[in-house]
Amino acid sequence: MFGRPVLVLVVSKLLWLTSLIHPLSATSNNITNDEFGIKKLANANVNPGFISIDCGVDQDYTDKQTGIFYKTDKEFTSTGENRDISPDYDEVLPYSERQLKNVRYFSKGRKNCYALRPNRGKNHNYLIRVLFKYGNYDAKNLFPKFDLYLGVNYWMPVQVPENASAPGMFQIIHFSLTDIIYMCLVNTGSGVPFISSLEVRLLNYSVYTNESRALVVLVMSDLGKSLSLVRYKDDVYDRAWNTETPMFCKSINTTAEVDNEERNDPFRLPSEVWRSAAQPRSPLRILNFRKADIANREYYICFHFAEIMQNPQGQIREFTIILNGEYFGPIKLEYLKPISMCTRTFPFQQSFQYSINATVRSHLPPILNALEIYGVMPLPDLPTYLADVEAIKAIMLSYNINRDEWQGDPCMPRDLLWNRLNCSYDTNPPRIISLDLSSSGLTGNISSSFSTLEALRSLNLSSNGLIGTVPEFLARLPNLTTLNLSGNKLTGSLPQSLVEKSNNGNLQLSLGGNPSLCLKENSCQKRKQNFLLPVIVSVTGILVLLVFGSMAIFCRMKWPFARPHSTNNEGSSVISRNRCFSYSDIVSITDNFRTMIGEGGFGKVYFGTLKDSTTQVAVKLLSQNSRQGHKEFQAEAQLLMIVHHKNLVSLIGYCDDRTNKALIYEYMSNGNLREHLSDTSGTILNWNERLQIAVDAAHGLEYLHNGCKPPIIHRDFKTTNILLNEKLQAKISDFGLSRAFANESNSHVTTRPAGTFGYLDPQAQVSGSFNKKSDVYSFGIVLLELVTGQPAIKRDLSGNINRIQHSVTPMIERGDIRSVVDPRLQGGYENNSAWKIVEIALSCVLDSAILRPDMSSVLVDLKECLAIAMPVVRSNNSLQNRSYDIDSDMVPSPR
Repeated sequence: MFGRPVLVLVVSKLLWLTSLIHPLSATSNNITNDEFGIKKLANANVNPGFISIDCGVDQDYTDKQTGIFYKTDKEFTSTGENRDISPDYDEVLPYSERQLKNVRYFSKGRKNCYALRPNRGKNHNYLIRVLFKYGNYDAKNLFPKFDLYLGVNYWMPVQVPENASAPGMFQIIHFSLTDIIYMCLVNTGSGVPFISSLEVRLLNYSVYTNESRALVVLVMSDLGKSLSLVRYKDDVYDRAWNTETPMFCKSINTTAEVDNEERNDPFRLPSEVWRSAAQPRSPLRILNFRKADIANREYYICFHFAEIMQNPQGQIREFTIILNGEYFGPIKLEYLKPISMCTRTFPFQQSFQYSINATVRSHLPPILNALEIYGVMPLPDLPTYLADVEAIKAIMLSYNINRDEWQGDPCMPRDLLWNRLNCSYDTNPPRIISLDLSSSGLTGNISSSFSTLEALRSLNLSSNGLIGTVPEFLARLPNLTTLNLSGNKLTGSLPQSLVEKSNNGNLQLSLGGNPSLCLKENSCQKRKQNFLLPVIVSVTGILVLLVFGSMAIFCRMKWPFARPHSTNNEGSSVISRNRCFSYSDIVSITDNFRTMIGEGGFGKVYFGTLKDSTTQVAVKLLSQNSRQGHKEFQAEAQLLMIVHHKNLVSLIGYCDDRTNKALIYEYMSNGNLREHLSDTSGTILNWNERLQIAVDAAHGLEYLHNGCKPPIIHRDFKTTNILLNEKLQAKISDFGLSRAFANESNSHVTTRPAGTFGYLDPQAQVSGSFNKKSDVYSFGIVLLELVTGQPAIKRDLSGNINRIQHSVTPMIERGDIRSVVDPRLQGGYENNSAWKIVEIALSCVLDSAILRPDMSSVLVDLKECLAIAMPVVRSNNSLQNRSYDIDSDMVPSPR
């Protein structure tokens, strides 16, 4: 029996860390171009999914050691100056060939930022890696200290070691909720901030993902090797693995291949990492690690094991892990079969310790191939309200405003907000409430982007060269109380709404210094007389057009007419659109209501056939006891008369015969989506069919949101309202609860709670304010149903309600996509497309509506998801084969 002395695994003496990296270092797992479906670029030097910036160089280049293409930082920041480090410290280091030979330093302004725009945009996971090497670039031999911010949240202080040759590397894994990631250096008065290199790597939606917190990389160690560094191209994710053999350990190695790729290992550790391990020297049977004096925060640890020795027959290697008193295991290794185990996040106070102990029945001591340790960083602050940020950026672009101090987020951090701008922090996210652009050299018209700043209370555009008329949208800014337009070249009449707002004392208005601006009605009287005749002619012409237009509409509504089958430019069938039927017609069409095919709050739905005996229809008959009633009947009829799209169920006609009311739709022979996802369904939708249905439904919803004027929100989007025709083409139905925005500048409609529990946006349910993002939430639930086959909500034996997003979250966190996907598919799905559609769905059901994507972005992502899955052969137990169109966009019909 072997003894059990303690073996200290001295991770603190990682050779890479001690020789190159000051306090924190490590890496993370990146996704390749194939896994995310990114097309290979014509320039072979460009690495898909990578942003690699050498800060301070003048020309792009390809690093000879890594093969990574590095760009200058000209397109990422507009401030700072370049300088080479001192030749005395210009040695080549294992990490890089050139990235540490020069710096960009920022001697002006408190906050200087890099704007990083990854190709994949928001709702993706990224590794951000920052390198610093002072190298006495300024010949002052002074070692600065400054702060590093990730977006609006404080990351950490950068303390340059008092050794000009020593580089520092800081890394963080961040799930970005915005398309632009800002990385900012903040001057704290202890020296000039500088930076050597900045890298961004696209990550897989994996065990590292956390939407509300970031993971600071502390340790990533490849054990059992001598001094070297493993990274790209050995590691397709470009993780920089620090290599060592700890004290009291021996290294074991193999040349065999560990089959982690075949096992769909989400970590995708490189072969070089798997081929070595640290093992206690005989007769020790414990690996032990202690770390004291650490910060009081949560940590996340991953252990990686693989048996790489061909042991004598009958001998096993089995061990347990004890982490701060918590027990894991036992773990039994098989030859060349990798096992990765990540702990849940939990806090450590003052110290933490783990030990890997051989079990009593193990013939061999434990081994450890690789170790990752992360610190969990909260992200308490949200960036400024997205619409406000987009508006201020558009204003800057319109007037070519380029202020060095206007970088990063406008309002956050609070002590670093932009000058000449104020924000309100009563809400999270903050809003811009005051903007002073006086004497800023503005020319041209007043930009329409100002209309988006709905929280604005004060706007000062005085002493510029603005021309044109004063736009009426300024009067519609709901919170505006001070408006200064003096000292410009504005012309024309002042909008009456602004005059009334000023006269009522609700607006302090300054207009002096605009000689051509008509401040009073009578001051423009002469100009009006000059234009009176053409105005009369124009108005008369418009009235004539309106009269004839009204007559045409009246005739269309009053006199029914039939059209033959035709196909519009969207490929959707148009059958006798908006035709009026009598109640006797309805009785005849349904064969005296012979076949009922559905029932809802509106009433019953019957199968029918038009008089041509070939056109099948569905007739929705309004029940006299309908809970939805006449308002919903009218809403649906009116809406479907004016909107037409291949992914919306077509309204063929209607009946409004006193007390008898009915709507006649095209017949969808394959019923609703929920029926095909239920456990009792006799058929199973295959993976490609599910993805195509998601794309079809996204087309329809995106059309309602962005293709209709004014936009329309559905408010009851769910799987039972997605119908399938004989080709499994999906179409959205049931518009009785839909609402149109009063005008496009409105962001929501306030109304009584509507919709179906499980699909209803919790934020809208509480506030009563429904908007496009409410539909996006419902769409995310539908996506999860398509992936899992499960309903939106379930009740357990105790009567508790389990929402579908909460059910899949634990499986997602541990990287178990197989347990998420509908088991009836029996593995017949493409792994990367499954991860991506789950990722899209979870971004849609985020608690904060402003953080959810819009339907245009969702549609683009779903098309890409379908493109990823297309080459994969699916199971044959589908309803019916169909063609898949992933590129053709739908052109809305005239409304």
